[in-house]
Amino acid sequence: MTARWVVDEVQSERDVDVTWQPISLLLKNEPPEGSRYHTGVLATFKMLRVMESVRATEGNDGVFALYWELGTRIHHDGERDFDIVDALVSAGLPVSHAAAFDDESFDAEIRRRHDAGLELVGDDVGTPIIALDGADGTRQGIFGPVITRVPSKEDSLTLWDAMVAIMGVDGFWELKRTRTERPEFGDRPS
Repeated sequence: MTARWVVDEVQSERDVDVTWQPISLLLKNEPPEGSRYHTGVLATFKMLRVMESVRATEGNDGVFALYWELGTRIHHDGERDFDIVDALVSAGLPVSHAAAFDDESFDAEIRRRHDAGLELVGDDVGTPIIALDGADGTRQGIFGPVITRVPSKEDSLTLWDAMVAIMGVDGFWELKRTRTERPEFGDRPS
């Protein structure tokens, strides 16, 4: 939802240039092998391998195309078990990247990028993480916002501006309330 918020409502209005980075719940939570949770996060970790393969040759635009396609399949279509080749084709990317799905040589880069994100926000968070350069030029990160639907354009921009403002306040750490509703993914992106 946060990605849709940034892409659909904020990016063009606030001149935001997004660099898509991996965060892995497999690395973060280290679930026991054989558990149902491990199986699910291992599958998404393997998708991150494909994304890093795409990054190496297609750049950030290719990563976004695949990220959007994977998110659409998982969240809008309810698919968890799909052929990565089909996803690459739908995203307009070379199917040769599918070989990365089982290629452990991408794991160190995923770990490096994952750790860089957590270094900005600490370890007791999840996803999403947003990082920006502060007024003094230092890189700052924040966990969130966790939203269940994309706000209206006006509310989206208010939320963005508020997030940027609180990130600049020395000593600010956390806002939170219990989520009482599931995400509403809206229309399937075309």
